[in-house]
Amino acid sequence: MGFFLTVALVQLIALLSPGPDFLFVSQGAARHSRRVAMAGVVGITLGVAFWSGLALAGLHLLFQRLAWLQRAVSLAGGLYLIWIGLQMLRAALRRPVQVSDGELAPLLPRSAGKALRQGLLTNLANPKVVIYFGSIFSAFVGGHSAVAVRWELWLLVVLETLAWFSVVAIVFGLPAMRSWYARMGRVLDGVAGAVFGLFGLELLWRARQVAG
Repeated sequence: MGFFLTVALVQLIALLSPGPDFLFVSQGAARHSRRVAMAGVVGITLGVAFWSGLALAGLHLLFQRLAWLQRAVSLAGGLYLIWIGLQMLRAALRRPVQVSDGELAPLLPRSAGKALRQGLLTNLANPKVVIYFGSIFSAFVGGHSAVAVRWELWLLVVLETLAWFSVVAIVFGLPAMRSWYARMGRVLDGVAGAVFGLFGLELLWRARQVAG
């Protein structure tokens, strides 16, 4: 039981570190709707379920053996995050002020299906996740561990991810947060776009290092 709590704590610390997933959910809740943001949360959670499952299956070890595979995944993920960042920056430049008489003006609608797909792709674009989960499972799950214990840990990190980003969606979907976003949206979109671009460049740099 002790190592379950340790894994939960490590995962919580990782979730508290702002990254593309956090920006995606918070922006979706503040700019669009809580429903759209929750669809994005489901997409991100599916991505975590995928990467953590592959980590349990030993994909991080395959990355260590097949450098070209890690390089290809990093390149694809980096280019995707850069593309998303450029879209955000373009939206920031074109974005009008959306406040009228102190009230939040209607925001542009976006489908929940699209949010789910983008949330999934945003998470899948970061192959560092499988290395992160691989290191956690290697540290706390030995070769002698029962299969049930391994998948209980998998379920733990998946549910913890779902719970955390659900809280983020709820908080940033509050009227006060949406009103604040309406006033600061252009700046926030620009910052988010820059952060996505930097994450993408970091992945491209890591791919270059793997190539070397």
